[in-house]
Amino acid sequence: MEKEKRQYTKNNKKGGSFRKDFSGRDKTAPKVERPASDMEDAFDVPTGGNIIIGRNAVRELLKSGASVDKILVSDREGSIVALVAEAKKAGIPVVNTDVRQLDKLSGGENHQGIAAFAAEKDYCSVEDILAIAAERGEKPLIVICDSVEDPHNLGAIIRTAECAGAHGVIIPKRRACGLTQAVSKASAGALLHMAVAKVSNIASVIDELKEAGVWCFAAEAGGDLYYNTDFNCACAIVLGGEDSGVSRLVREKCDYTVSIPMYGKVNSLNVSAAAAVLICHAARVQKG
Repeated sequence: MEKEKRQYTKNNKKGGSFRKDFSGRDKTAPKVERPASDMEDAFDVPTGGNIIIGRNAVRELLKSGASVDKILVSDREGSIVALVAEAKKAGIPVVNTDVRQLDKLSGGENHQGIAAFAAEKDYCSVEDILAIAAERGEKPLIVICDSVEDPHNLGAIIRTAECAGAHGVIIPKRRACGLTQAVSKASAGALLHMAVAKVSNIASVIDELKEAGVWCFAAEAGGDLYYNTDFNCACAIVLGGEDSGVSRLVREKCDYTVSIPMYGKVNSLNVSAAAAVLICHAARVQKG
């Protein structure tokens, strides 16, 4: 069934007539304001990745403009205050931790109360991902990871996305894994060929994608069977965290919820395995 004939009632409670764009997305649908999400992750300490320690080294890293996943501090005194302010100005999460954690991460080197995690690859923007699809003359196929914390899962998802010809992967800044060395290794080289955007708020990005004509499908239990779902459109597949799944707000903002049927005694697949099923199926449908 064509997208323009769908009723906007699956996960969005307000129905109504639509003004079509290239994908049938209703651009007159009410826009939800972005929820605030700028709280520090007091316990969200990343593992793995390129660790930069020491005040001078972190200062130079920030000056370079390189992609930084997180900065950890054990105190906020002296020159660390200025570094924290600079990091926040650049939108980099600053995490409070203790000296013992920094000691462990630095391998006994003098960390001076601060460490930074530099990304394995520079991040792009959501607009860049949409531009990649436009340049290829293809319908966007985007993968959104809502709080995937395990680097091996994220790397496997990126590998699947690249193999299926997806145009980009979107991850959140907080409470999720960044582009660490472990992610790069798990992707088996696919990270080098995949555009990855890191955003402050997944729910807000879904609003923006919908405005751009992209249909969003949350992978969760209790939805429509994925093989009965029409993915022949500009689409984003939203995958949840290992323990929490897709968050309530994100799921409500998605157009559809899709599920993979389980026939065994275990009630769900690992997130990277589920990603492989859904991404490859959507790619096959899109490409005919």
